[in-house]
This record gives sequence, structure tokens and C-alpha cells, in this order.
Amino acid sequence: MIAAIKKFFETEIEESAGQLDEHKRQLACAALLIEVATIDQEFDAREFETMQGILQNKFDISAEECAELTNLAQQEKDDASSTYQFTRLVNDHFDNQEKFDLVKAMWDIAYADGQLDKYEEYIIRKVSDLLYVAHGDFIRAKHAARSERGAD
Repeated sequence: MIAAIKKFFETEIEESAGQLDEHKRQLACAALLIEVATIDQEFDAREFETMQGILQNKFDISAEECAELTNLAQQEKDDASSTYQFTRLVNDHFDNQEKFDLVKAMWDIAYADGQLDKYEEYIIRKVSDLLYVAHGDFIRAKHAARSERGAD
């Protein structure tokens, strides 16, 4: 009987922790994408649509869930003193390919409005460094996003 109770609690805690980890992953990713979209003081509709598409595809969530995630991420970003808490979560919960995909998504948002702002490039470079993304991968992600967007 005690073994069954112990197993139940271990299973419930592990499942809850797994859900919490996934929620943290989504929130960290969304907050970093919002950071890129808003760093130039303009949150263009094209940037917003690009970000929504990225989040929905990456996390397989509905438009309503994505809107909720975006609102929560915006609040968390506004309350945060730096990007550290988000980059730390990414480092804890993303593998190298997922980090590359996140950096590429950041570039996608930066190029969504047709122009790359120097502050957008700065924050992407800073986050890439904090995520330990190799410089070659940083450049590869930039070129991939730029060519997909048809930017200069």
C-alpha cells in the first residue's frame, strides 16, 4: 500500500514537473522573441504575426493558447531586469538544435518588417552569446532568415 502511494506521488510530481518544464520552455522562448520584436520600440504587425506563427508551430499550440502565452511572456519580459532568466531557462531546457532554431526565429522576427534594426541585431547577438551558440551558427541562422524573407 505504501509503495503504491509513493509511486502515485512520484508519477504525479514527475508529470507536473514535465508540464512545468514545457511551460517554462514556452515562456522563455516567447519572451526572447518578444524582446527582439519590441527592442526597436515598434512592434510591427508583421513581426507579431511571424512570432505567433513560430510559437504555434514550435509548440503545437492553438491561436488562443499562443495569445495567452504571448501575453504572459510580455508581462514576464516587462517585469524582468534582463534577459538572463530567460536565457538560463533556454540553456537548461533546450538542446543545441533548439537553440539554433530559436536564434533563427529571432532573425525571422527581425527581418519580418523588411528592415533590420541595429538594436534587433544587438539583442540577437547578445542572446546567442548567452546561449553559447557558435558564431558560425549565428551567421548561418541570420543568412537563412534573410534569404527566406527576401531581405537584402
